Amino acid sequence: MMNIHCLGRNLTTASSSLLPVQLPAQREVHFWYVLPHEVQSTNLLNQYLEILSPCEKENIFSMRGEQIKKRALLARALVRTTLARYQTNCQIDPKSLKFRKNNYGKPELDWQYADDWSLPPLRFNISHTSSLIACGVTVGSAIGIDVEAKQRRLKNDTLAFARRFFSPCEIDMLSHIVDPELRLQEFIKLWTLKEAYVKALGKGFSASPFKTFTLRLGDHVKGNIHAPPHMISKVHDITVESSDDQKNPSSNWQFGLLELAGSHYAAICIEQDSIDAGNASIPINLTLRKTIPYVEDDCISAIDSAVVIGGLARLSVCH
Repeated sequence: MMNIHCLGRNLTTASSSLLPVQLPAQREVHFWYVLPHEVQSTNLLNQYLEILSPCEKENIFSMRGEQIKKRALLARALVRTTLARYQTNCQIDPKSLKFRKNNYGKPELDWQYADDWSLPPLRFNISHTSSLIACGVTVGSAIGIDVEAKQRRLKNDTLAFARRFFSPCEIDMLSHIVDPELRLQEFIKLWTLKEAYVKALGKGFSASPFKTFTLRLGDHVKGNIHAPPHMISKVHDITVESSDDQKNPSSNWQFGLLELAGSHYAAICIEQDSIDAGNASIPINLTLRKTIPYVEDDCISAIDSAVVIGGLARLSVCH
């Protein structure tokens, strides 16, 4: 698939401690995450800083608050060290990676090498909370991810907040939940899924407001049966319905919803290509790794409290 030539300027000694990883297969997502509280070494943080571009460093230094700076540093370092792993003939220096932004500001990998190099069409997306930072990777498929803490709290009443952002159908779904805590949890799950979809589109919240589309759960789509609203976590079929085309929910996007580390929800949304679109019943394969770049990588499975709770996805064993 690839014919990558190693030039001296692209080799790195620092990345020798990065585990090389095989490229994701079709309909496979590699999901990497780091827990900021586990990264305490000043020397390690300085090592991360050294692989960033001058612009990335400037952006971090301009931020207020040491914890905010640290999380931003970890997010950029996670992206660079993760993407640098996906080479077969040589390791690429994470510092040498170049990025560009689309018209809406979403970062993309920019291979700036000779024309005769065959390089993988890696797609990625990042998301972070104060307690978890994640990077999702695919080959070829557009991807969006979002992570949210289960303990997230809203300043306003859940329904009042939902009315500002969600579609009427989604508000109705939440309004049928009597228990306030259960309603909040379903709100967070729905927000996480919608955020992942918007990021997969590559447009961002401002260009794709949440009110302009509805996430339809399987039982709502088939025969308009009103399933118990708290069943988000048990529904496999999640489709997107645009406010401009309510009769034709899109099956071009596939979702996975996880409960991660017992403390977070993680949503993954990928676009299916034209060949793959007819196989919507085939799950996304998710490979999860918890990492501290240059220090350790741990494969995460269901027994490690990573559980698929919604959408059509399954956890795979790390290779």
